[in-house]
Amino acid sequence: MYFCYILYSKSLDQFYIGHTGDDLQERLRRHLSNHHGFTARAKDWIIVYSQSFEDKDSACQRELQIKSWKSKKKIVQLINSQLG
Repeated sequence: MYFCYILYSKSLDQFYIGHTGDDLQERLRRHLSNHHGFTARAKDWIIVYSQSFEDKDSACQRELQIKSWKSKKKIVQLINSQLG
């Protein structure tokens, strides 16, 4: 199982979009650990969206699709559509 996911940091008021083949909670733990990279700038990331896929290519394609929107409004709409 693979996932495309969106993290949100309230302190940065920013989203992070990624994909993983790992356990999603374990991947979040690694984002919150001491490391270098974009998510190292904050320690309050939460998972606000996830979508599962059978293969890595599909999860990666979805990540790239969401990133191509370059629209916070559209990302918020996607998150809200999953919530309700």
